[in-house]
Amino acid sequence: MEEKQTKISARDDNYTHNIHKSNERSLDRRGFMKTMVGAAGLFAVSTLPWGAVAAKKLITGENDAFPTKKIAAVSALKPGDAMEFAYPSEHEGALLVCVKEGEYKAYQNACTHLKCPVYWSKEDSELLCPCHHGKFDVMTGNPLAGPPRRALPEIELKVENDAIYAIGVKPYEA
Repeated sequence: MEEKQTKISARDDNYTHNIHKSNERSLDRRGFMKTMVGAAGLFAVSTLPWGAVAAKKLITGENDAFPTKKIAAVSALKPGDAMEFAYPSEHEGALLVCVKEGEYKAYQNACTHLKCPVYWSKEDSELLCPCHHGKFDVMTGNPLAGPPRRALPEIELKVENDAIYAIGVKPYEA
């Protein structure tokens, strides 16, 4: 018996010879990869200005100036008392604790795990995060228990003229 061989024209000799749609293969693998490389290059070039700003700050040591803000009068806090305030902006919460007579500690009160608010427990003398049972040391801001692994950012304080002032935020130390 003689086998009948099907002849496929050279124009249709590809994997999709049975599909005849207009512009079916207008974006092949090579075209797709060129598009992706172009998009990645565009993204890389668009981030250069931000990298230049960051590099300038690192090289020159330029820091953003923090405002000086009066938090409370010294007489308003007794040992073991705490109060909330906003620093360095009105949208960032902070917590001031009177550890003992004349000694104060202040931290940003967003937990370093998932940014839940941190509260002062006067009974336990600890900073607590109720979301995942995190605990922080009031003297250092270091985590004592729970999932947080980084210390709370400490707010620098100054006591002057019977008032407590926030003057800056200490940089994070690894």
